[in-house]
Amino acid sequence: MARPSDPALPAARPVLKWAGGKGRLLPELLNRLPDRFATYHEPFIGGGALFFALAGQGRIGRAFLSDANPSLIDVYLALRDDVDGVVAALREHVYEREHYYRVRALRPEGLPLPERAARVIYLNKTCYNGLYRENRRGEFNVPFGRYKNPTICDEPKLRAASRALQGVDIGRRPFASVLDHARPGDFVYFDPPYHPLSPTANFTSYDRHGFGPDDQRRLRDVFAALGERGVRALLSNSDTPFIRELYADFQIDQVFVARAVNSKANGRGKVAEVIVGNY
Repeated sequence: MARPSDPALPAARPVLKWAGGKGRLLPELLNRLPDRFATYHEPFIGGGALFFALAGQGRIGRAFLSDANPSLIDVYLALRDDVDGVVAALREHVYEREHYYRVRALRPEGLPLPERAARVIYLNKTCYNGLYRENRRGEFNVPFGRYKNPTICDEPKLRAASRALQGVDIGRRPFASVLDHARPGDFVYFDPPYHPLSPTANFTSYDRHGFGPDDQRRLRDVFAALGERGVRALLSNSDTPFIRELYADFQIDQVFVARAVNSKANGRGKVAEVIVGNY
């Protein structure tokens, strides 16, 4: 059963700016969702725009959120279990170049969970273009960003997210693990790293492992298996011949979405994407 939202409290929204975040795609996704579903699953949680929107509508009962990126999962675990600790840790951070690079150089595995989460949020709010990128050693390597007065600790937003995450199963898991949890009547939303539009637009480094064509093929197989089990699913991706061929047996809708991942202003604008459904 969906948990009712409290109109007197701020609505939950994403706390991280995530490359490829679904804020601009939300109306298209919401228009295609089933009217009712049992458990919600999102195996590439990213910024969580769809999850938070549904939570705000009181449509989330039971939910499984996961990702392969441990730093991202740390943020959601800490917000769910110790938002006070995250807020306190964020208040220790300042918007200074030297401080930024000291924090970036920290080894997160040596920090308590709330401080690990605060480090990710701080870097996200103060790095160049709000980009999350890791090198092959799994180290965050985005340079310092230039902002007038970035909000490092948005306490109302953090607490709203924490409320939405209460009772949610959150874990670092491969996307195929959704097959272990999803049941007929559930709904799954896949927002994987997008297939590149061109060889020079290849950005899949949300973590050290990347996400290549073989991963996309495995994801298609999981998507198909869910449909065979009676689990409804939607998937978003770039509109490329490769993706259209992969999902040729499913409903494919083209949509145009404004994107600002490109570092050059003239490289930004509306791009074609696809939303694929198995129902």
